[in-house]
Amino acid sequence: MTLKGLYAVTPDWNDSKRLLASTEAILAGGCRILQYRNKTTSDCHRQEQAGALRALTRRHGALLIVNDSVDLALQVEADGVHLGGDDGDLAAARQRLGPGKILGASCYDDLALAHQAQAAGVDYVAFGSFFPSQVKPDARRASLDLLQAARRELTLPICAIGGIDLGNAGPLVAAGADMLAVISALYEASDPRAIAERFASLFALSPNSLPGGREGRSVATRR
Repeated sequence: MTLKGLYAVTPDWNDSKRLLASTEAILAGGCRILQYRNKTTSDCHRQEQAGALRALTRRHGALLIVNDSVDLALQVEADGVHLGGDDGDLAAARQRLGPGKILGASCYDDLALAHQAQAAGVDYVAFGSFFPSQVKPDARRASLDLLQAARRELTLPICAIGGIDLGNAGPLVAAGADMLAVISALYEASDPRAIAERFASLFALSPNSLPGGREGRSVATRR
């Protein structure tokens, strides 16, 4: 599956019924990449939620990426894992996951870190926060110039994250973002499906009309 488009990231909701209902609406709206992230609940509850989301993403033909935990990703047979700067060694995670799973890495505002991640065998890198974020209000800020430089220098798909909504998403796609990671603008929306559809439409251009004529990258062809 191509790593391109809307990349929904779950909020820290312990109400599983609400989480699943909102996520189903987002997937129905065309989102095909979901990251499960919950920093506030127990390991047992996290495994239950991740397992339920695994079943949901399979029904919708979407990818499930688990935040921070290779163990949990393997337990629920997720499609991959996303690691932050303090979440473990990328090369070791790549070895544990094997070649068939997706590995993503947070690179914040640091292009050198992205080059290191690429060398370690990740499948995509994420930069941000591009805008003020409710989830991480003190996050380091990334710029459009960084995104454009990354697009020129890296061969991996690039994900933009941090305070993204429909009002500011367009310039990120134009600057080279293959994916837009979105939390609040989706999960706090009164109609998550409609918002997901509008985000998905930002990527509806033909590959040749995207900046530089680039095409979406496929997970299956990475190695």
